[in-house]
Amino acid sequence: MELYRRAPTSPRLSDVFRVVPRVPSACQERLGSGSEWKQRNAILGGLLTSEHPWLRYVALGDSFTEGIGDPEPESVGGNRGWADRVAEVLAESAPDFAYANLAVRGKLLHQIVTEQIEPAIALKPDLITISAGGNDVIRPGSDPDALAAEFGTALTRLAETGATIVVFTGVDVGFSPVFQRIRGKVAIYNENLRRVAAQHDALIADQWALTDIQDARMWDRDRLHLAPLGHHTVARMVLRTLGVENDLEPMKPEPLPKTTWRAARSEDLVWAREYFVPWVIRRIRRVSSGDNILPKRPDVGPFLSRAAVDAAGADVSATSGDPVP
Repeated sequence: MELYRRAPTSPRLSDVFRVVPRVPSACQERLGSGSEWKQRNAILGGLLTSEHPWLRYVALGDSFTEGIGDPEPESVGGNRGWADRVAEVLAESAPDFAYANLAVRGKLLHQIVTEQIEPAIALKPDLITISAGGNDVIRPGSDPDALAAEFGTALTRLAETGATIVVFTGVDVGFSPVFQRIRGKVAIYNENLRRVAAQHDALIADQWALTDIQDARMWDRDRLHLAPLGHHTVARMVLRTLGVENDLEPMKPEPLPKTTWRAARSEDLVWAREYFVPWVIRRIRRVSSGDNILPKRPDVGPFLSRAAVDAAGADVSATSGDPVP
């Protein structure tokens, strides 16, 4: 199944390594600021357009935003993920577009707040996405109200930048045998997030309402992270939230092979041994999967889709007389 959208045109090689200035583009001058864009989009009834006003996108969060579950050797950090996919689309209509991803797997909400908020602000973004608290909510004894209060404090700080902010709700986990018991806690956290997002005029990327990912086939073998198809589906939802037209096609997972009850329980035991027990042991030892892991894109830099970079490389090879691999 093809999960990678191809860019429609090949850029000049100079575009690949362009230094990104902090100045308005012609697109920004036409479309206005992020808040003006949201107002116009609301007036137009959510109509999509390929043009957008954003030049500097910074993504904050944990493994979800880092792209875990969507392995891609050619991507920075070895994982692609929904945020990279969104950046690819945004880069197509903004030649000076730049992107940073500060997300690190395993991070709790307080760690994201203390380790990522100020570095993100220093990058002077005009678009910010933040997904945080998921690793806290799944922990026994966590308080969704207290978590949302800390999230709100972080959102207040981010809103001071004037950037367009996108906040993610949690997934409706009712479909998951592993997490369905915390469905109520996730719902409470989500309602709190909606409230604080509204207070700061932030957009909501509503994963709770994204029924397409309420399907085990959208998830990685560890049942904790989205598979490539899930990341693709979330990217489409984020672009829809931003009002940005794109050619990411909706994709359906392959039908599951028929299995017996005994085989399904055997798979559950394998999952528990390979993923759940190690996760519990890490919690007991206070060890995180993100320990000693650095953000994959700590600085705002020029960003093009993999297809565009490949096309630029092919142009150079053809010009130099070298065979194109």
